[in-house]
Amino acid sequence: MNLKDHKIGFLGTGQMATALAAGFTADLLSAAQICGCDPSATSRERFAAAVGGECHVADAPAGVLDAADIIFLAVKPQVMTSALGQLTAGLKSRQLIVSIAAGITLSSLQSWLPDGQRVIRVMPNTPCLIQRGACGISGGETSTADDLKIVSELLSTVGLVETVPERLLDAVTGLSGSGPAYVFQMIEALSDGGVRAGLPRAVATRLAAQTLAGAADMLLQTGQHPGVLKDAVTSPGGTTIAGLQQLERLGLRSALIDAVQAATDRSRELATEAS
Repeated sequence: MNLKDHKIGFLGTGQMATALAAGFTADLLSAAQICGCDPSATSRERFAAAVGGECHVADAPAGVLDAADIIFLAVKPQVMTSALGQLTAGLKSRQLIVSIAAGITLSSLQSWLPDGQRVIRVMPNTPCLIQRGACGISGGETSTADDLKIVSELLSTVGLVETVPERLLDAVTGLSGSGPAYVFQMIEALSDGGVRAGLPRAVATRLAAQTLAGAADMLLQTGQHPGVLKDAVTSPGGTTIAGLQQLERLGLRSALIDAVQAATDRSRELATEAS
């Protein structure tokens, strides 16, 4: 089935749901193909304004999500079971469920949904808000290859999509889900370094942010190993090797590895708490 034939619904219309819906309608779907529900009037208004056109929003699932072929579960993990309680009575077997809730496993979702309901789990990140996101995606036992393909096509409107086994979604959470916060902290630290060296704060922050963005784009566009690109910047006896020696001495590499592992471990704990 062509995406133009699908209707996409959102249970929850918060920031990430709004980012996804806006991405889907940027050049792939029409606003009339999007609907959503949320008890918050402010959230609904922002969602409708971002999607525009004939997008339909309401304060409860009843009647709103009936026509949707694909329903994104975009509520907080701690209210997922109560939100699904409002949804399951009206679910149809043809509807594909896509969860973007951190820490809730496919097996938990399948136990809360009607038998045989097709389920996919996605881990997006906040740069989806500007169509520069990174998403991990895993299919449940009842989902099909076509289900994964169509959800991946939708998500590609907001960034990079990688299909992984569900057991690796915690690692996706630790790396790209939490990763923007690590990068923001690096930008802040680089800006501090620029200020210490004499640059005005605003100039230092812009240079730091553009340096990280440009380096990341260079790696993605060239496909070269980061070590190769690093060596290309590093002249014998030059400034860069002096800076890199300090980073190695202070353990930046190990700190980032440990940060990803700590966030991955916490994601696994959340899955246990939610089950």
